[in-house]
Amino acid sequence: MRGNKRMLKSARLKVILLSLGVLAAAIGAGWFLIGPDWRALVANPPAGRDVLFWSQGQRSATFRMMDQIPFIVSSNPINAGTSVRALEAGAQLDPGIALDAYMGSQQTAGLVILHKGKVRLERYGLDFKPTGRWTSFSVAKSMTSTLVGAAVRDGHIRGLEDPVTTYLPELKGSAYDGVSVKQILTMTSGVGWKEDYSDPKSDVALYDLHVPEAGMDTTVSYMRTLKRAHPPGTVWNYSTGETNLVGVLVARATDKSPAQYLSERIWVPYGMEQDATWLLGSTGLEMTGCCIQASTRDFARFGQFIMEGGVAGGAAVLPEGWLKDATRKQAPTGTPGLGYGYQWWTWDDGSFQADGIFGQGIFIDPARQLVIASNSNWTSADGDVDGEWEARNDFYRAVQRALDAEAAR
Repeated sequence: MRGNKRMLKSARLKVILLSLGVLAAAIGAGWFLIGPDWRALVANPPAGRDVLFWSQGQRSATFRMMDQIPFIVSSNPINAGTSVRALEAGAQLDPGIALDAYMGSQQTAGLVILHKGKVRLERYGLDFKPTGRWTSFSVAKSMTSTLVGAAVRDGHIRGLEDPVTTYLPELKGSAYDGVSVKQILTMTSGVGWKEDYSDPKSDVALYDLHVPEAGMDTTVSYMRTLKRAHPPGTVWNYSTGETNLVGVLVARATDKSPAQYLSERIWVPYGMEQDATWLLGSTGLEMTGCCIQASTRDFARFGQFIMEGGVAGGAAVLPEGWLKDATRKQAPTGTPGLGYGYQWWTWDDGSFQADGIFGQGIFIDPARQLVIASNSNWTSADGDVDGEWEARNDFYRAVQRALDAEAAR
């Protein structure tokens, strides 16, 4: 298994679907609000509120419409603009594998491969379409960290060495005293957080049940109760709660919701094709550790935005040098070759990726000008049970080899 759990990155979604347990009672009422895929959801209603215990069919039905169940989960729009960045078609890429078999084994809903900004391969499965939106799970973490970079560029955040308490004074007197913005970005705050979904006393379970203090965001209210486990900056520990805390910090610093800020700084100026959405927590703020609903093509565009150095509408969105630091190993994860940057998973060969449970991903290889966006419905959250995570890594390497062979010819 991947050391300190590469896949601890994935919030198991007790946190995100606080009200989903009542879905079964809602079947038959208001489905006209959901759209054309409502029949699949009626046939496969989610069992309870924890995605880990949903069947394959329940996940397939729900992952494509989490933002379309307004009486269960609320969301904020990430509005697109009127100018769309075209994705020009390139020569069809042969990855050198049996693609249908690979997509079937991955339960792939959408796959888009860009090389030098052109679409070299685009395929869909599970009756998913290019116009559909699939949930990102923890892929959203990398987008959240990018908003921190934008806020630094815009002057809303002075610098990453600033104490977290400068922006979230409610954390003063807690274990976050002396913790920098950079340390929560790299998950090295030293604050104790247990993300064990088999343990009802773990933080991810208790967070789900937490009643916030009056007038305080749920995340801040819970995180300020935690104890220090290590000196800041010394130990990496995966914490979705901490990424949600980053989102509160961005909202506080910019005086805008993360969805609005993402729309204004990236979604509109870069030319995303479709509106996206971001699911909300119990106190009405986006759960920034998770759950952006977007098309696979727009996930690929986001990867291309990063590939091109964070420039949108002809203007730099991120500070000089930000991406170099964000996408290199800032902390070891316990898995050989795999590190953690600013909410990006990094490989020693210079590639890096955003990663979410059940097979969501944006893989970026700057050396080859390669972006691979994929949405899937793996048989297990981490992709460990049937080897989907390793198989996807093998697919990434196959695409790299195919491009190298083209270059050699």
